[in-house]
Parts: sequence; structure tokens; C-alpha cells
Amino acid sequence: MYPSFLLQSLLLSAPLISNAAAQSVYDSVTDPTKRAEFALSTLQIWYNAGTGLWDTTGWWNSANAMTMIANLAKSDPKNTQLQGLATKVFANTLLQAPAKNPQPGVEDEAKRRRDIDPGNGTFLLFNITGMESGYNKNLNPDASYEPVTVFPDGWDAQDGQYVDIQSLPIFAAEAKGTVKGVADQAAVAATPKAADWLDGFYDDDLWWALAWIGAYDVTQDIKYLQLAEGIFGQVTKAWPTRCGNGGIWWSWKKDYVNAIANELFLSTAAHLANRAQNKDTYVQWAEWTLNWFLNSGMINKEGTINDGVDDACKNNGFATWSYNQGVILGGLVELNKASPNETYLPLASKIAKAAIEKLSDDKGVIHDGCEPNCGGDANQFKGVFMRNLQLLQEAHPDDVFADSIRTNADSIWKNNRNEEQGNALSVVWSGPFVGPANASTHSSAMDALVAAINLDT
Repeated sequence: MYPSFLLQSLLLSAPLISNAAAQSVYDSVTDPTKRAEFALSTLQIWYNAGTGLWDTTGWWNSANAMTMIANLAKSDPKNTQLQGLATKVFANTLLQAPAKNPQPGVEDEAKRRRDIDPGNGTFLLFNITGMESGYNKNLNPDASYEPVTVFPDGWDAQDGQYVDIQSLPIFAAEAKGTVKGVADQAAVAATPKAADWLDGFYDDDLWWALAWIGAYDVTQDIKYLQLAEGIFGQVTKAWPTRCGNGGIWWSWKKDYVNAIANELFLSTAAHLANRAQNKDTYVQWAEWTLNWFLNSGMINKEGTINDGVDDACKNNGFATWSYNQGVILGGLVELNKASPNETYLPLASKIAKAAIEKLSDDKGVIHDGCEPNCGGDANQFKGVFMRNLQLLQEAHPDDVFADSIRTNADSIWKNNRNEEQGNALSVVWSGPFVGPANASTHSSAMDALVAAINLDT
């Protein structure tokens, strides 16, 4: 792969310095915005414009990387280079990434084939279809039931030579200065289709919906918001589960009810309630989901959230992954903004403080139990927590939240950064650096760096 000319320029006034001098120069960077933007130039070396995704990581992880870039762009609105890069990434991903959907069409097929009455008054659930590609998710019983994504054979193989975003034809006219904004116009000329982003796992679908909401927030392009609405609308078909006549399933197979899918459903509905025209509908979905979630038993006696429920619809006691403590925070913040309720922010605060207490080491750095050998899914988790903790800090400031964000961002920069790999960031935020880093570990750590920017705004 080859770094882009545009992305190299995003070093944003970084001096050309020798390797010998680089250590002290980068160590001395304390400004949160510059830290994040230095890190962005590294992340984007993994961005393959030919696929619209980040090499070295997965499908849903790329949605999270895009959300992080949107949050960075919102944090530094006067940086024209950053705004231009973010806009190009959104437009290019919209155009290119659907071809990399690991299992398109399976949700429509599952919907068509399920609930068949064989004639005796009962219904059969079909959890196989002709659209399966080999894409799957499971919980590894040998690793604290860590979520693991399995991709179809060859899915992550290189699609030919790495493609620089600046070399794409849709950007050619703009690069020559002939037509301002032609890239964005070309990429979103046709109405995006929600089906292009559905792969049978509803958490994946909703990660993408939130990513497109982030793109809308930066660009105000209504088509991104409409795409997020379309994805959410499709996922509503997964409601209800067999547990409490509510909630959504993890996947079209309808074999597991977990926290992350339902927290994402709540958060997406609440985000849409603050942006889309039919606010009341999204508020209602968010409130239904929250009420169901609070009665599901997934919040344990310590105030943290376990992974899901068992066959008896009881808390399964599986690990309290950091992302399960995070997504609900943003959902509650957005729901309180859309439909204020005196209980929402105190509840979010309670969950956040319980998570910080349980997941932090004695220096205040957040960890997941799989470290340092987390898989491609869990590598992403802690950044999701930090991203949503920052939303809570904005809405309901607390020194505990601010200290956690600042402590983790500082530790990442000082202890979890490898300059020989271009300031790459890895999975153990307390250090030492665990190589090799990839787009998942790096973008996740960047979520904490971006969160720290907003402490000073």
C-alpha cells in the first residue's frame, strides 16, 4: 500500500525531522487536536480507496473508523484539510464499500422464509437461506466468550494494488481545480440503498447507520441521514425477540439476544430523533428499547452490563466488554436531548462510573479482559466506550469522566505509540506497545484522543 499525497499533507505542519529527533518531538506534543491529527495521517495509510474500507480490519470496524473521523472533523471545524479529507472519505466509502458487504441479501431472504406455517398451526423458523456467504459471528468459549467475526474465504484479500483516494476518477476534476465538490456530487448522485449495508447481523447494520449519521453531521448532506434512516427502518423488522416481547436479535438467525445490538438500536433511534423529521417515531422506538433493556436483566448488580441473555432470557454472566458500557451512554444522552427525562443522565452516569471502576487499572487506564491478545472485534471496543463517555461528559460533566478520558488519551500517546511504525497505536493503552498495530487498534485508540479534544471546548 502507498500513502496518499493528500494524507501526507495532513501531517498539518509536522516538521521534516530525522528518526533520531522524532522521538522527542512527538513526545512533546501535548495539544489533543494535534495528537489526533498526527494519528489520523497514520490511520489513513490503511484506507484503501478502492474498497472504501480500511485494510487490516473488518467491515463493521470500518464503520467505527468512519464515525471517529466524523467526530474529529466536528471537533476541528476550521481545519479545511481535515474537512476535505473527511468529506472525501464519506463520499468514497458510500460509493465503493457496498461491494465489500460480506453477506448482502441475507436479511431479505431470511424475512421471506421465516415463520412458515406447515399446516398444523405451528410455525417453523428458517435460520438458513440461499444467501449465506460464510460470514458469521460467534462467542469464543475459550476466551471469556469474546465475540469473533468469521469472514468468507478471501474477503480480506487485497483487491489488487492499493488505491490512493486522490487517484480515483471521481476526484480527478476536483484535484485539477476545475469543479469544486465534484467528488462528493458524483459519489452521492444516486440515492443510497439501505440494503447495500445490511449483512444479517444487526449490530453491523447499526454501526453503519451511526457512521452515516456522523457523515451527515459533518456535511449536512441529507442523503447520508436518509441512508441511516433506511438502515434503521430495516432493522426494526428484527423486533421483537422471544424475551419479554421486545428487543432485537443479534442476527437474522434469531439465536442470541445481546446487549450491543439493542444498545445500538436505542442509540441510533435517539440520534435520528434529533435529526430526522419524524422525531416522535424515533423517540418512541428509543423509549421502547430502553424500557425493554432495563427489564432484560443485562445490567448486573455492580451496575455494569454483561454481554447478553441465556436461553431462559436471564443475564448470561458473560464478560462486561467496554463497548457494552459505552454505547448506551450515547443513546441516553441523545434520548434525553430529544425527550428530556430526569432519569436518563443519572442512569448513564451510574453505568459510566461503574464501568470506569471495574475496567480501569490502578493508574486509571481502561482494559478489556482479552488484552493483549484481543481479536479483530475486541480490538475496537475501548474506543467505543471513550467516544460515548465524551458525549456524556458534554451533556453531564463530571470530573470522573474527564479524568478518565484525559488519563487514557495521555497514556495512549506516551505509552502505546510506536514511532517506527509511523506513530501507530495498539491495543494495550497502558503500554507497552503490542505489535503489530492495525486500523482497528489504531482507530479505537484515536477515539480516546478525539474525546480529549472536547474536554477543552
